Amino acid sequence: MEQEKKVIAKLRYLHVPPRKARLQADVIRGLSADDAQAQLMLSPRRAGDPILKLLKSAIANAKYKKLDPHALIVKEIRVDQGPKQKRWMPRARGAWSAIQKWTSHVTIVLEVSDTVRSRGIVIYEKPKKKAGTEKKKSHKHSDHEKQAKKETGKEKEESGKKHVSDAGALKRVFQRKTI
Repeated sequence: MEQEKKVIAKLRYLHVPPRKARLQADVIRGLSADDAQAQLMLSPRRAGDPILKLLKSAIANAKYKKLDPHALIVKEIRVDQGPKQKRWMPRARGAWSAIQKWTSHVTIVLEVSDTVRSRGIVIYEKPKKKAGTEKKKSHKHSDHEKQAKKETGKEKEESGKKHVSDAGALKRVFQRKTI
């Protein structure tokens, strides 16, 4: 019995309209899995991140089935309409207008290909933050910032002019009483 050479992953109830999600799906259809990941990582669209997560899930499913993740191509990606959430917005004179919040169901099918046309794109993962290594924000300025502030103060004194951008000058102008 021959091992199946395709993997399916589904994402349901994605809060992105199907029309907008299909724009992302059309970009990666037919690409190798590595190229599709690179395209989705660089995508500015909101649907890119959930579809990228779905693609990574499908690749993980392929690894579980002992398939080569570098030989996978996006054979099929389908974006179907999910249920709409119906909301109402009040309008003038007691009227209401309907708002429909669309959802999508995304299905991706990866298949092992003998001839994968990869562009040789190297994908780098974002470094993960370690727990407890976050820097605490302090309100104190560093020595470098203090030195820069002292220098700018000396320059103002040397010029001998009052700058309009000086906070005190603006305060005096706007506190004057009108007659």
